[in-house]
Amino acid sequence: MKLTISRESLLTPLQSIAGVVEKKQTMPVLSNVLLEAEDNTLTLTGTNMEVELVGRVTPVHVDQPGRITVPARKLSDICRALGDEAPIDLAQEGDRLHVRAGNSHFTLSTLPAEHFPNVEDEPESFRLELPQKELGRMLDATAFAMAQQDVRYYLNGLLLEVDSGHVRTVATDGHRLALAHFNMDTGCPEPRQVIVPRKGILELARLLDDDESPVTLVIGDNHLRATVGSYTFTSKLIEGKFPDYNRVIPRGGDKVVMADRATLKNTLQRAGILSHENIRGVRLNLKPGQLEVFANNPDQEQAEDALPVDYQGESLQIGFNVGYLIDVMNALSDAQVKVTLSNPNSSALIEAENDNGCMYVVMPMRL
Repeated sequence: MKLTISRESLLTPLQSIAGVVEKKQTMPVLSNVLLEAEDNTLTLTGTNMEVELVGRVTPVHVDQPGRITVPARKLSDICRALGDEAPIDLAQEGDRLHVRAGNSHFTLSTLPAEHFPNVEDEPESFRLELPQKELGRMLDATAFAMAQQDVRYYLNGLLLEVDSGHVRTVATDGHRLALAHFNMDTGCPEPRQVIVPRKGILELARLLDDDESPVTLVIGDNHLRATVGSYTFTSKLIEGKFPDYNRVIPRGGDKVVMADRATLKNTLQRAGILSHENIRGVRLNLKPGQLEVFANNPDQEQAEDALPVDYQGESLQIGFNVGYLIDVMNALSDAQVKVTLSNPNSSALIEAENDNGCMYVVMPMRL
């Protein structure tokens, strides 16, 4: 393999693919990126066996086609350290890859391309195209609520639901739930639900731009494939039954509070400083026109704060994990936030003042 490429053309896909490649691997080839050069195109592939990302760069001056794998992070670091001026020459000689740019020369070890695992192709069962901006919005609005290393493995990912009239993303860790949807004619004949693992969601979100250009999703029985510009992203799916999220959403709450989102977030952050390190609990005391926030910890330290709210109902005391509430405030973008409560033992329903297709459920805690 022998080719010449500009630094920027190589660095951009390398940085994206290096994010997929895990630093510590049981198989050495999984720390590598697969380079395939032919027909003035360089294709780069990285995988961790759960997620695969393929980037294509064209046009590239290919003197000699070929396939080889090289350490992903080392090649990425080399490209990042080089200057913009000189083009980069990649040349394979035996089991080494020579990287030259200007006066710089690097020699990298390689492994045969035949050792690199491929995500198996499978027949697609449904194909969907939607704006990158909308998919990115839904992922940003919900991904933070995914569980991490929960024994209930189906919570360590995000539910993607496609119906005839909407696309929906849902995430929960058992203590909170985040839901976002986008209304569109999907052409889906029957509802489809798949669970995409955490790593896959985080990598897919990085690929999306904040514009109306399309992303194509292909849903199979075991994989989700997304095509974004010159990238093809593939993730295995988590097998399992996602909880019925509709049963978790509280209905009929009679205490509706309207508050300034930024003010509420700042108040929660201040009180959270003196909350218990592990449980992060704060107590909310709701009164007509005012919300008081209290926190304390085992060192007998305490915080008291308050903010004006639009509320004219009965008083209520309820406890929450302050981190969960702050996460919701960060996910919302409206100036006003709507919080619906019913009693100290019932979950809070949090939404934007103007329905933006997102809702959040946070369970209370005993303090």
